[in-house]
Amino acid sequence: MKILQTPINPDEVRSLKVYDTIGITGRVFTARDAAHEKLLALKKEGKPLPFAVGDYPCFHCGPVMRRTNDLWEVVSAGPTTSIRMEIFEDEFMDAFGTRIFIGKGGMGERTSEALKKNGGVYAQFTGGAGSLMAGAVKRVVDVFYLDELGIPEAIWLLEVVKFGPLLITMDSAGRSIHRTLAGKVVENLERLKKTL
Repeated sequence: MKILQTPINPDEVRSLKVYDTIGITGRVFTARDAAHEKLLALKKEGKPLPFAVGDYPCFHCGPVMRRTNDLWEVVSAGPTTSIRMEIFEDEFMDAFGTRIFIGKGGMGERTSEALKKNGGVYAQFTGGAGSLMAGAVKRVVDVFYLDELGIPEAIWLLEVVKFGPLLITMDSAGRSIHRTLAGKVVENLERLKKTL
């Protein structure tokens, strides 16, 4: 497993290919639907961002958090279904330069084209393994828009060590395991139909 350090090195990301396995050490941030909308709105309004969004991987996640003595702890941080963010990611990459997206279930052609244009990758994290991610978190660096968005939709900036394993399933050359598998499913269904 190759370990990538943040801030993200664009050349290192471009060198990644589907089926590569990586881990992340440094910082990642969580962002679901509402967080994407919030950050893009700030950009359009010319308002400052809370941190350098393009420097860190974006994790599609609504974490379960616990607060003890004014400190936040990640109880569980499993990935959410990434296709929900398909309507945002091309604009997100153009606006912020984010190059690594982490989630589950894959993303579509719109995101694939944006990954090619911006030199990015999509990485799959195992669904149902939220406690594994929680174990990689060394501390919560900060949380943004908590009062406005609530715990799952807020943006959590996390310091992680060897967060992974993450499987690259979409790369900057336009390859997509999800597209390949979808094609095979269609082929198999057509073959099965002929036997009925």
